[in-house]
Amino acid sequence: MGIPISYSFRNLWTRRLTTVFTAAGMGLVVFVFAAILMLAEGLRKTLVETGSYDNVIVLRKGSNSEVSSAVDRYKASVLETLPEIAIGAEGERLLAKEMIVLITIPKRVTNTTSNVVIRGIGSNSLLLRPQVKLIEGRMPKFGLSEVIAGRSIAERFKGGGMGETLRFGMRDWRIVGVFDAGNSGFSSEIWGDADQLMQAFRRISYSVVIFKLSDPSQFGRVKDRIENDPRLLLEAKRENRYYEEQSERMARFLRILGTTLTIIFSLGAVIGAMITMYSAVATRTREIGTMRALGFKSGSILGAFVVEALFLGLIGGCLGLFFASFLQLFTISTLNFQTFSELAFSFTLTLDIVWKGLGFSLVMGLVGGVLPAIQASRMNIVESLRAV
Repeated sequence: MGIPISYSFRNLWTRRLTTVFTAAGMGLVVFVFAAILMLAEGLRKTLVETGSYDNVIVLRKGSNSEVSSAVDRYKASVLETLPEIAIGAEGERLLAKEMIVLITIPKRVTNTTSNVVIRGIGSNSLLLRPQVKLIEGRMPKFGLSEVIAGRSIAERFKGGGMGETLRFGMRDWRIVGVFDAGNSGFSSEIWGDADQLMQAFRRISYSVVIFKLSDPSQFGRVKDRIENDPRLLLEAKRENRYYEEQSERMARFLRILGTTLTIIFSLGAVIGAMITMYSAVATRTREIGTMRALGFKSGSILGAFVVEALFLGLIGGCLGLFFASFLQLFTISTLNFQTFSELAFSFTLTLDIVWKGLGFSLVMGLVGGVLPAIQASRMNIVESLRAV
């Protein structure tokens, strides 16, 4: 004979104040757990969406980021001759030679400084990044000290807004436009004429060469040709894979941090759930004895208390995920461990994180409830009925 599930619901409702406090403790743990996973997912999604599957990025062999890479003009001219490069609507080859450098700019609110990526672009750079849209002003004129700023830079950094001026490379650079690159990392960059920026920073080499494939399936052939050419000493990657690699170190750090904090907090939540369930057993001793006398097996008693603990965990999990979902309204910025530059991104809640959060809350409920449930199932019928 089994005990109806409604019995567990009624007992949780009867002790609703205790239920609320215990579920809130579990909810806090799930909130922290989900927030860290959302942070890592937001970072990964931002960097992955920065790159395109059709684009190839070519860096110096051994470089782990654009900042540390260098491709001289001769090697860039060799890459321009690759037959697999796509041709644009006006007959132009969809290839861009770009330069990357970091500068330090103070933030508007805190006045603290942070590294920002300056990207020297070519005439075809925007054709390779269709997600980049100019939302204010105009494009910079090549040959002049003009730049455009990503939306995140314009909002958060001094001198980064429309019509303002930034000084770097011993020049004053006027912001003539603001662009939005969606959820990609480009929104945290400043773009200008690559040749002008190379002169200002006394660079003789580009950082990377980016081009679009006419046929994405030809990537393996292009990669082999570039990496096996003894003149080049370069390596090629799909652009989306390159940016995914950029997120791995930071995302791994966030996951380790989140797991550590979650384990620490979950111990308190499990102890709270265990105390709640032991209290429930103590106050329902005669009730348990009566059910045993009516013919309910010890296994049914055990199952009823386990189900009750699982309900408690489920309530906590739903609470934690509900409040964690509001984090998606916020945009934060942090230091990218690969490039040491500022990167703005949003918390991202996925179905996978929801299932992980709910699963974790159920585990907490089970661990916190199994010992009290075993105690309840082993109670002596006669002694339980005599309890006051």
